[in-house]
Amino acid sequence: MHPFAFTKASNTREALNAGRRGGRYIAGGTTLVDLMRETVERPETLVDITGLPLRDVLVTQGGGLRIGALVRMAEAAAHPAVRAAFPIVSQALELSASAQLRNMATIGGNIMQRTRCTYFRDVTAACNKREPGSGCAAREGFNRSHAILGTSDACVATHPSDVAVAFAALEATVHLLGPDGERSVPFADFLLKPGSTPNHEQALRKGELITAVEIPPLPRPLKSGYLKVRDRQSYEFALTSAAVALHVRNGVIREARIAAGGVGTVPWKLPAVERQLIGRRPSQALWAEAAEQAVAGTRPLAHNRFKVALLRRTVERQLRIVGEMV
Repeated sequence: MHPFAFTKASNTREALNAGRRGGRYIAGGTTLVDLMRETVERPETLVDITGLPLRDVLVTQGGGLRIGALVRMAEAAAHPAVRAAFPIVSQALELSASAQLRNMATIGGNIMQRTRCTYFRDVTAACNKREPGSGCAAREGFNRSHAILGTSDACVATHPSDVAVAFAALEATVHLLGPDGERSVPFADFLLKPGSTPNHEQALRKGELITAVEIPPLPRPLKSGYLKVRDRQSYEFALTSAAVALHVRNGVIREARIAAGGVGTVPWKLPAVERQLIGRRPSQALWAEAAEQAVAGTRPLAHNRFKVALLRRTVERQLRIVGEMV
């Protein structure tokens, strides 16, 4: 670990001033500290923001939710308003990491976490995300866990967050505060596909701070859930996952919100699957038909071709599970 300075912000102004000078924000530290130990991250200054007033979970007008950036993962998962309105979020959080990490890690930090690609974390390996222009060792290396959607010649790493998949499905918004004031970014635009600049991972400006993630009001009744497929049942990242929310009225699907995880360089929204469902009556045949659309555009690598079929089956299974709730 390289030497660094540490400061604790007692208010938002202090945090932003430190961020403007290049300080890195830290709360739970469950990802950043690991990366610093491995010398992948080498910040000169850490700014502790745990004292900022960003810990509320609020029900918004119309029945949406605004979750403060410093709400712990475990707190958000257990919150009655989250469990009642959007169980998809609670389930995604509860299937993440370990209980110890969920008690420390925050919502803001979770969506900011960096990839679990082995080559990214190995400072001796070529990685454009860590060192632009150095190459991507994963493309020709062991890439079983890597992405099949949203990849580029520069990067094939997946985004590891589970709750980010739920936020993507629900079309959430990320609220930011920076030196130039407040702004909001649609979740779909917040996490960036690698393209030719995989080192640019979020749509953040210098010194900006995440203040909240807001889920919009959605039609009721809304049934939702999150399915995660992994090599083992505890403390493991997704091979594939599916976040599904359905609004069914008078026996017809009126709204569908669907995204996949473990397969994309960012949480992967599935609008083609959504379009296949809307206006149709739930049925086993419909779930299978719609799930076929999930694999459009996949680009498997040497060791992760199995993810194409697994993604289709995961989406179909979760459509069936949520569809049986309505």
